[in-house]
Amino acid sequence: MENTRTLAKAFLEPEEIELLENAALMIRDRLLIRLLFHLGCRVSECLGIAVEEVDFTNGLVRIEHFKTRLQIGCPKCNTRLGRKHTFCPACGEKVEAVVTHAREHRRMRLLPLDRDTADLLAQYAHEGGPVERAGKKMLFGISRHRAWQIVRECAARTGLGPLVNPETGKTHGVSPHRLRDAFAVLAMKTDDSGEGMRLLQEHLGHASFNTTARYRKVSGDEHRDWYQRLWQKEPRNKI
Repeated sequence: MENTRTLAKAFLEPEEIELLENAALMIRDRLLIRLLFHLGCRVSECLGIAVEEVDFTNGLVRIEHFKTRLQIGCPKCNTRLGRKHTFCPACGEKVEAVVTHAREHRRMRLLPLDRDTADLLAQYAHEGGPVERAGKKMLFGISRHRAWQIVRECAARTGLGPLVNPETGKTHGVSPHRLRDAFAVLAMKTDDSGEGMRLLQEHLGHASFNTTARYRKVSGDEHRDWYQRLWQKEPRNKI
């Protein structure tokens, strides 16, 4: 497809991401693009989803917040520990159990899925797409680098040109993070009220929204209703 753009734009529109989906050569790649946009998650979070973390009945998926830093201290001397430590580097205390417990209790968030995305995910799982890794059935089983390649290859096939950073003016290609950006822009166009911003902050897993937004847990029904409104087929107001 010939690229008809004359000026780089800041964000992808939902219609352009649909083009990316349609350019995918297999259901795995289509699902990857769809989840990155419809969940608004980070690529590392998307690649970390296992089948058992998807609630197909209620349309929910559990996301592990990989950007959360582990604050672990040795129980004996309080020396700072890393996630790969088996013994404390200062006192030699065995800390494997402490580190494992901390890693298993990293911040999680439960995200709703729209019906079409849940159906595509169920189809993919039924057709044997997930990959066995360390005793879990991972949805994708591909590297972060390969995920970036998939998105960029689909962008090239659709003729989508570069995007421009509205703050720096620098241009960059279509990437997984640009799909997350597109989700946030769609959410803001749909509801830019204070409550909408708070729900967006919760959904994206941000510790703060700008420097003034407060962070708190959101009830499942409230979050689900807000999310479902994003995919209604009604005209959207521009910001």
